[in-house]
Amino acid sequence: MRPDVEAGLARHIARRAVVVGPLVVAVAWIARGPDGAIAAAIGVAIVVGNFLLSGLLLSAAATISMTLYHAAALIGFLLRLVLITVVMLLVAHLFEIDRIAFGVAAVVSYLVLLTLEAAAVVRRGERELEWTS
Repeated sequence: MRPDVEAGLARHIARRAVVVGPLVVAVAWIARGPDGAIAAAIGVAIVVGNFLLSGLLLSAAATISMTLYHAAALIGFLLRLVLITVVMLLVAHLFEIDRIAFGVAAVVSYLVLLTLEAAAVVRRGERELEWTS
């Protein structure tokens, strides 16, 4: 049985968000006040949810076929970007939220978490992932 590498990567990203998220929220608090901090927390949560969804979809697709895996990687990426956009627009429409802190936190946390995970894999810091050895 194949290990769920993609889901494992998503879980690692979520663990890193426990450190990165509060830092992003703290910076938003300093820059934009309590409303900015709340908006930043929601933005980080949406990004982490996106990474977890990605890991689950790719892991499930890989167990079915490589063609489905490739389709899930390409089409899934585009659909998840659309999903992030729709969710963020919906949240901004339904709630009075600091949109600048919300958007900046989402973009910054996405890029920082992705960069940290990539650096850890390159440094071979993720020992339990079969393909990194």
